[in-house]
Amino acid sequence: MTDIDPESAETYVAENQPYERDTRYIESRITRDGADGYPIEPGRYRLVVSYACPWANRSIIVRRLLGLENVISMGVCGPTHDRRSWTFDLDPGGVDPVLGIPRLQDAYFKRVPGYEKGITVPAIVDVPTGAVVTNDFPQITIDFELEWTEFHRPGAPDLYPEALRAEIDEVNAVVYRDVNNGVYRCGFAGSQEAYDAAYDQLFARLDWLTERLRGRRYLVGDTITEADVRLFTTLARFDAVYHGHFKCNRQKLSEMPVLWAYARDLFQTPGFGDSTNFDHIKRHYYEVHRDLNPLGIVPKGPDLSNWAEPHGRESLGGKPFGDGTPPAPLG
Repeated sequence: MTDIDPESAETYVAENQPYERDTRYIESRITRDGADGYPIEPGRYRLVVSYACPWANRSIIVRRLLGLENVISMGVCGPTHDRRSWTFDLDPGGVDPVLGIPRLQDAYFKRVPGYEKGITVPAIVDVPTGAVVTNDFPQITIDFELEWTEFHRPGAPDLYPEALRAEIDEVNAVVYRDVNNGVYRCGFAGSQEAYDAAYDQLFARLDWLTERLRGRRYLVGDTITEADVRLFTTLARFDAVYHGHFKCNRQKLSEMPVLWAYARDLFQTPGFGDSTNFDHIKRHYYEVHRDLNPLGIVPKGPDLSNWAEPHGRESLGGKPFGDGTPPAPLG
């Protein structure tokens, strides 16, 4: 069980309303030219994440694939949070050892005193000032890929190749609307009508993805790209959380053969499975969403050992890292 006080838990469902995600982010960027006041500078910035969060999980994967660990440090929040803030309860004394703060909101308040929008992960913090630079999660990974190239490891994949960017952007847009955010629109729907519409849209898009991936190994091109990272973090949570907790239950991922094999292929690719923590994922959703799961009981299942089963996708061609190499095994 968790130590979250149910009385302090956030409410996610608005009765008789469809779920609408708040996308008002701090949009400053870290760039080569430092146009927003934040130039590329190794060691200056700290990526704050939780392994539980799919949006943060993207940045964990991309940072590892590109080999940015030595230039952008990473602080890890615990899998749960209260109504207002993620916390550093995994660290000794509950304090981030670099930022010296117990709650991520402290870094937000350094940037915007009394910040009233969501205290979200991922967030990049400027270590010298202790202030959040950005929590604009879609832009964070793109900037890792395009602005930090001088510091990519040898053999790093090109996750956002120029020739494929338009197609990647097109795929990402519909996957975000119908799948990444679609599962939340099912789970946090405030009416039967809103749920039914979100459910139909989600599974129509999963059927579309099935057909797209039936004869090709990756979503765009013949190597892993930003598009695969974005879809993977939702698929990784599907059977463990979304199928039951969010009522996305037409089928489990493991009952959709093409998508299940695709997801296992990525999971078994260095950088993906080793950046996935199913325990944190399950604890977060079931313990935090008290309006969906009032007692915070975390289910024991499903058995997740089947993620290691052979996927057979090599026969479709393509190489995950193209002419590059995988990241080194985690120590």
